This record gives sequence, C-alpha cells and structure tokens, in this order.
Amino acid sequence: MTVIQTSPARASSLRTPAHQASLIVQGTDRVGIVGAVGTLLSRRGANIICLDQHSVPESGAFFQRTIFSLDGLQAALPEISHELRHELAADFELSFTLRDLSVPKRVAIFASKSDHCLLDLLWRHRRGELPVSIAMVISNHPDTAEEVRTFGIPFFHVPSMGPDKSAAEAEHIRLLKDNVDFVVLARYMQILSGDFIQQVGVPIINIHHSFLPAFIGAGPYAKARERGVKLIGATAHYVTEDLDEGPIIEQDVARATHADTTADLMRRGADVERAVLSRAVLWHAEDRVIRHGNHTIVFS
Repeated sequence: MTVIQTSPARASSLRTPAHQASLIVQGTDRVGIVGAVGTLLSRRGANIICLDQHSVPESGAFFQRTIFSLDGLQAALPEISHELRHELAADFELSFTLRDLSVPKRVAIFASKSDHCLLDLLWRHRRGELPVSIAMVISNHPDTAEEVRTFGIPFFHVPSMGPDKSAAEAEHIRLLKDNVDFVVLARYMQILSGDFIQQVGVPIINIHHSFLPAFIGAGPYAKARERGVKLIGATAHYVTEDLDEGPIIEQDVARATHADTTADLMRRGADVERAVLSRAVLWHAEDRVIRHGNHTIVFS
C-alpha cells in the first residue's frame, strides 16, 4: 500500500448551511405524525424550512424529511433528540435520525484507471457544490495519484490483483473503519465481497454504466452498439451483496443512433455517469434518500 499525503482539502462552503438540521422520520403511517413533529420543533423555537413526506398505501409505510433552523442548534440537539425519542419513537413507534447539517458527511472515493467520475466529484467538491468532506481516495492503480494530489486529497494505492482480495480488503477496512460516513465507487472496477460490505458498516454508492440489469460484464458499450441501442444510460445505486441489484438512487439516459461509434457511446456515457453519480452523492449527503427494502424514496 502506497500513500500520497497532501495538505487538507479546502472545505466545501457554498452549500454548507448555518444552524440547520435534518430530521428523517420513518415507520408506520398514522394520524398526527406531521403535527407532532411540527409541534415539537415549534416548541423549541425552530423554523421549518422544508418538509417532504411520502406514504406507501400498500404497506402503510411513512417517510418524512424535515429541514429546520434554530439558533444555538448544537446545544439544543441532545434535548430535541430526547424529546423525539419520547414523543415519536414511543408514542408513534417511529425511527428517526437527527443531524447537524453544518457538519458534512465524510466520504471515501474508490477508483480504478477511469478518472472521469472521480475527477468530476473532486472538482464539484472544490467548487463547494458537494457538502461533504472527502477523507481519501483509494485506488487499485496509481494512475490518478498526481491529479488527486492537486485537489489536496490523501491518495492511497491499494493493489488488488488475483482472485483473493482479502489482503486488499483488510487494508481498506483499516483505512475506512470509523473514519467515513459513506463510500463512493467512482468506476472502481473490483467486486466487493459480502464480508467487506458488512465490515465497513456504512452505505456504499456505485455507478453502473447502464440501466440495470443490462450488458453485464466487460465492454458494455461495444455490446450496446452491437445491439443497436437507441438509448444509453447510467444507474447510481447502493451496493448490496447481490451484485448490481441494490436500491436505485438515480438514473438518466442519452440518445444514440446507428451512426454512433463505440467511442461516441463511451464519451456520451461518461457524461451521463458523471451527472448521475454526482446527483446521487449530493442527495445522499443532504439526507434526501431513504432506503426502504430494495428501493428508495428520494425527496427533491
């Protein structure tokens, strides 16, 4: 393992709110949930900036995302959390997460030789468009080390060759454990084991170069051209032990014609992959995505 350590990256600031928190509530739908949340926050002097909710009639599931502001937020959060446990968890049997939005989530980015998704995330972060703290970039190839260095992000080269990935995954766990809030696979061309997914213990977001499932394996754009596709797309999803079958966060497409070469499709596909992955990372960082079984609720 080779580490290239640089100065800390410049903090993302353009999207960082002051004195704002997110409250995610989920459970079984019942009368009075929205009112109870609003009353509790109002009693604390909080101002609700945004409130989105969704109910699933078939299952009776309920989901709510509330963004509120409050002077002296950090000092008030423990007491608000205590009241939420009493009034929501006990009275309504709901689960909730409460988070200070001025503290960005820490993310590790995994990459291989393809750099378009990696560099796009680093560029957006430097411009303040992604409210995250990028803790590190980990790659099984050293090719992107110099470019990552220019962003002031620590770069770790962890080779992963052959069928036995246990040594590489052990090093990954050492780097990640209790150090990041989620992981992004920016075209990381290695399959993660179920043991790794369980041990890392945080959400993992992957970008897949098509709508799922389609054109599995190597050379997807060549296969797409052979089939004469009229649309190419990309899918960002959470990683599970079932390969490329995790809950979908975002998808998008680009038109294709019979005149497009494989290189044309690859170039256009890279544009879609960048856009889809950056939106998925942004939405996850802003607590807009709630997992429910094998699908997601994504609040706009």
